[in-house]
Amino acid sequence: MQHQTAQTAGSGSPASNQGNKANNEQNGNPGTSAANGQTGSADQANIPAPSADEHYDLVLIGSEVEGVLMAKAAHDEGLNVLILDPREKPGGQLIQGQMLVLDEPNNNKKISLVQGEMKKLYNAYNGGEIRKEADFIKYYNGLIEGIPLKSGIGIKQIQQKEENGKYSVASLTYTEKSGTEHTVDARYFVENTDYAALSSRLHTTRIPGVESIFGGGDKPEYMAATYMLKFKNVDWLALHSATLRDYPLSNLEAKYGTNTYVDYDFGTGYSKVTDKLKIADSQLKLRGINSTYQKDGEVIINALLIYDVDPSDPESVRTAIAKGKAEAPHVLEFLRENIPGYKNAELNGYPEYLYIRDYNRYETDYVLQYEDVINSKMFWDNVSIGGYPLDIQGTREVPTGKGYGKPDAYGIPLRSFELKNYDNVLVAGKNIGASIKAYGSARITPTTALAAEVMGIILGHEKDGKRLQELTEDDFHTIHEYLKKDYHIALN
Repeated sequence: MQHQTAQTAGSGSPASNQGNKANNEQNGNPGTSAANGQTGSADQANIPAPSADEHYDLVLIGSEVEGVLMAKAAHDEGLNVLILDPREKPGGQLIQGQMLVLDEPNNNKKISLVQGEMKKLYNAYNGGEIRKEADFIKYYNGLIEGIPLKSGIGIKQIQQKEENGKYSVASLTYTEKSGTEHTVDARYFVENTDYAALSSRLHTTRIPGVESIFGGGDKPEYMAATYMLKFKNVDWLALHSATLRDYPLSNLEAKYGTNTYVDYDFGTGYSKVTDKLKIADSQLKLRGINSTYQKDGEVIINALLIYDVDPSDPESVRTAIAKGKAEAPHVLEFLRENIPGYKNAELNGYPEYLYIRDYNRYETDYVLQYEDVINSKMFWDNVSIGGYPLDIQGTREVPTGKGYGKPDAYGIPLRSFELKNYDNVLVAGKNIGASIKAYGSARITPTTALAAEVMGIILGHEKDGKRLQELTEDDFHTIHEYLKKDYHIALN
């Protein structure tokens, strides 16, 4: 079985031509309708299915880091795991999109809520040991070591079964880049892409998105994507010193904008400054800066928003990346003139993919609600703990986005990762079942990564017992006990 490591994003296609739309059209299926948010049946239930030539406990579609943590946990528990990625290279937003500015959930006492495998990454990140692209690639490759991973695959057919109103994916047929065709079956299939490559082709219903709170009507809308900006020869000490001279924070924010803060490692804010950059293309906006000092004068910034990106459409992705690259030199000149420490800065390369915040998500057995989050609700089947602000990034029509408060610690149930109407399809990462307001908090990587890792562990422990949907409250008492004792993960 092929094993592939992540590589730098400096070459290759940003998105496979095996995109969601291409797959649907190839199979005569209209897929998700932007008008009604429903999906057709890409591959009808109970049709004769080819015999599987490979058998797995767990098959993941996509190689985003959240699902990879599920794969690693299940693999470490002795399960047979396969990762199939429709993108040309593995790593998703973390490696190919180079979203290396890590957000951290915390409770109202400012105590970090990062747990599990992600805690190792965050400790190294906060300690300065993992900051640069090569550091993240090494970390990611350590996660997928020993797990078969194939990139650039195309989903040819999904064979489904239906019994008493409940569906299951019986098997999946895919093609490799070489054209070789395989049919695999699995105890569980996992949606782990940023464009719903698997779940959009099943009997599912889209969860209303940003349009439901920003007044966009029935047409689906999504939070902006980001093109990450990389710089070298930045004098970070000069930036830090300049902000110290403007203290206290109230003066700093009055001069530069809310949330302006710089320490020796991270910098945020400057929205009053970045608002002065007028970009001719209305698809792009430079928002307030969220930056990480990567050491040796290198800085990476999460700030250049790109609206109306469809990650299921390779041409939409290519166009957005091209626009981001073209705008990067103008942003550089602006920062040189307006932000301390950037006087001699230069561009330090270009990511070949995007940070996709938001796309179509589909109903799960329980859809996490705003009230659950803001009221710090805990669930009997918790698989993660969240605590990040309810942050809805902007759209073209509402470019500044909107916040809905900062919750204390809250739980996220297993049911929010079990695709509704299916007994063997799970979702990972940004595919979480959550209303759009709740999603504003639950979407960040460490929160959904913890859930994915916990599910991988549970699958390993339950391999000879109950299926996930059969687990009871009593079962979860036991699960939470062994997670705390053996894995140092506290969920209750």
